[in-house]
Amino acid sequence: MRREQTRNMAITALFIALFLLQTFVPNIGYIRILPGLPAITTAPLTVAIYALLMGPMAGAVFGLFWGILRLILAFTQPGDIVSLMLFQNVFIAVIPSVCAGLFPGLIGKLFQNKKKGIRETGYATAGAVTSLTNTVLVILLTSLAFMNDSGRLIGYMGNFAKGTPLIEALIVALGMNGLIEAIFTAIVTPIIVIPLKKVMKRIG
Repeated sequence: MRREQTRNMAITALFIALFLLQTFVPNIGYIRILPGLPAITTAPLTVAIYALLMGPMAGAVFGLFWGILRLILAFTQPGDIVSLMLFQNVFIAVIPSVCAGLFPGLIGKLFQNKKKGIRETGYATAGAVTSLTNTVLVILLTSLAFMNDSGRLIGYMGNFAKGTPLIEALIVALGMNGLIEAIFTAIVTPIIVIPLKKVMKRIG
């Protein structure tokens, strides 16, 4: 038991260090494609891998860590005006991040005793779900938070026709980022998780 706890603490410390690098070192965790819009982030990949290795509760806590970092970044060094407006809201910063950590862990538990090919499909699904959960919840919570002040936010997201519903503008502006993140995370997650799971079994 003590050996397992030590192993888990070491893995957690490693992932926290990696996540801090992704957050604060330019072009590692946040890759900006369209000026003025939130960057594509590789953070969901790290969250998905950690949750699949450590389980849903640990994944949710790691997601909370991500959300707190998002909040801090929004106040200290926002990369664009949209990120500043969105992630200075504690609910938009934290709730999608926590759910993005919880869900892949739950999917991992669901597939853990399946055959190899099915299990690998589960890992890919967990990766995609991590990114999509984050994107969908950010869009939904933003549409609620800015329901009565949507014009100003829409103005920063691009050239949308007057009267465009906020949720439609958010889907157009943020949906492409979310789709790219989901595909990337779905492909890479099983490639990394499978060998790490084998190593964890060996060191027990």
